[in-house]
Amino acid sequence: MNISKQNIERELETIKQTLQQLKDGVSIETISAATGLKIELRTLQRRLAQLQKQGYVKISGNARSRVYHFISTDIADSAGEVQLNKDLLPLSSKGKEILAMVSRPMRQRKPIGYKREFLELYRPNIDSYLTKGEMKKLVEIGKTIGIDQPAGTYAKEILNRLLIDLSWNSSRLEGNTYSLLDTERLISHGEAADNKSASEAQMILNHKDAIEFIVQAADDIGFNRYTILNLHALLSNNLLPDPAASGRLRTFGVGINQSVYTPIAIPQQIDEMFSLILNKAEQIKDPFEQAFFIMVHLPYLQPFDDVNKRVSRLAANIPLNRHNLAPLSFIDVPNDLYIQGMIGIYEFNRIELLKDVFLWAYERSAARYAVIRQSLGEPDPFRLKYREQIRELIAEIVSNAIPPKKASARIESRSKQLPDADQAKFIEAVESELMALHEGNFARYKVRPAEFKQWKEIWKKK
Repeated sequence: MNISKQNIERELETIKQTLQQLKDGVSIETISAATGLKIELRTLQRRLAQLQKQGYVKISGNARSRVYHFISTDIADSAGEVQLNKDLLPLSSKGKEILAMVSRPMRQRKPIGYKREFLELYRPNIDSYLTKGEMKKLVEIGKTIGIDQPAGTYAKEILNRLLIDLSWNSSRLEGNTYSLLDTERLISHGEAADNKSASEAQMILNHKDAIEFIVQAADDIGFNRYTILNLHALLSNNLLPDPAASGRLRTFGVGINQSVYTPIAIPQQIDEMFSLILNKAEQIKDPFEQAFFIMVHLPYLQPFDDVNKRVSRLAANIPLNRHNLAPLSFIDVPNDLYIQGMIGIYEFNRIELLKDVFLWAYERSAARYAVIRQSLGEPDPFRLKYREQIRELIAEIVSNAIPPKKASARIESRSKQLPDADQAKFIEAVESELMALHEGNFARYKVRPAEFKQWKEIWKKK
């Protein structure tokens, strides 16, 4: 795809996301001001006409009084059609207060910049955004049978489902119009939806890569530069005008759509506050406080050119994954409330509305994975015991495209390193895993798609 086409698709996505936030029909001038796009009104008209053809925009009125409406669509769930409704999400009294504050027209809200003290005054393990009661409740609903097992064990068990759920929901919160079934086909079979943009497919595939990164490398990652910079690089791959901006801190000023907040523009200060966020996050002992802290402060700083909220949502799963707690996949979270919760932080440094969303979202996610995990049954203690040996051997066979006969010999040879009583069962476990490998699960062995394809072709000839 050439750069101009990528820019057009980004402009279309920005217009869609902006119209979603503008409740009533609005003029083209209002859309132009709200999107912040530096394009002529005639170009914007063409973009809106294109969105009308795609079924996302309704146009009414004559030339001088013409207004544009966003057409909302139901989002398909595997169990049926789910209409996201913010009335389903109970708000605290303070959450309602923030909602009222950020719902006022932008012209009635005072422009504001980044406040360092919001971060600097936070003392890890002394101050807390979550109450002790909230932390206790979250542990109760999020704990799993694998809580004492190695980091990432639980997420690996439900990885196939997590890849689809989190990729879809996090992308949906960015205005991505893929359905859940579209997302499943893309992730499991590599089939992009014909009526969707290439940037939407790229966004979802980037989520898949980033989720695999935080799950497969659970022992090596944390709130440090290596993790967060690479997480951004994965999530922003092929989506930024400047490819070198992936995994790199921002070096220029940015604005926030639908907000009067302006983040820091000085690179040295961005770097300083980014380091402070990571330092404080790593010190926090409670995994849920860590998760919510990073969801608050990464987007508030806006350390990257773009894709900041996506990084924060996936980074929030790092401590949950580390402690084998149920993941947070933002199931059913209303887009408008999530954005309004973020605006409450941007403009007022008030976390209550976003916290309402966070608490409700985690309860929904934990309930989903409790059901999924129950359907999977109890983990095989033998496979758990030798999980690393099994994983390494399968990765070796697939990445080197070892044919079946030679693979059998290598499996038997490797089994000799185990106690006699475990050798036969080890061979069976490895061979069963190889037999069950397909496009939707080979990533757990850190095998590249090209390697898997080559191995699959060889094994088809057996």
